[in-house]
Amino acid sequence: MTDIRATNITWHEGHVTRDERNRLLKQKGATLWFTGLSGSGKSTFAFTLEHALTQNGHLAYVLDGDNVRHGLNKNLGFSAADREENIRRIGEVAKLFADAGLLTMTSFISPYRKDRDNVRALHAAGQLPFVEIYVRTPINVCEQRDPKGLYKKARAGELKNFTGIDDPYEEPLRPEVVLDASHTSPQEATLLLLEYLKKQGIINT
Repeated sequence: MTDIRATNITWHEGHVTRDERNRLLKQKGATLWFTGLSGSGKSTFAFTLEHALTQNGHLAYVLDGDNVRHGLNKNLGFSAADREENIRRIGEVAKLFADAGLLTMTSFISPYRKDRDNVRALHAAGQLPFVEIYVRTPINVCEQRDPKGLYKKARAGELKNFTGIDDPYEEPLRPEVVLDASHTSPQEATLLLLEYLKKQGIINT
């Protein structure tokens, strides 16, 4: 974890409690962390769920890997160290969103188990729900889908540090939910996830 370098800072508690925000929004803030290979369907699942949640009157937002790299993390590459910092930053942002009462979907390859576990621990320390969703779509299916043409470039040696080709992907050991885009449609996944959120008491409708 990154150390705090500033020595003259103090954490300030606001006057609005988390329970008050949850009552206002009629939901509990939570982070749904979609992880899996490139092309596995993470973003499609996340954005479909976001749409369904907002249609049902819930405040939800997707933090997508590519979108975040256009701004907050535009100074990071794809080395192991940069990937770690990428996930650390987004984990902190997701925690803030969850504390604000949002249902936050994150769509990141997040290939290293340690980095995902650190984000889980961050949420646990803040007593915030963290749902790890492993999109376990087989790599051959991901390569067939290859919406950005990245696997083709990686196989040709034109793209280095590509997860699943010349960089590892460490599967989650105990994810809360497992999905496979080769067998489950975005609509089916959304129904499964909505039911899960209801059972966990995160949403009521």
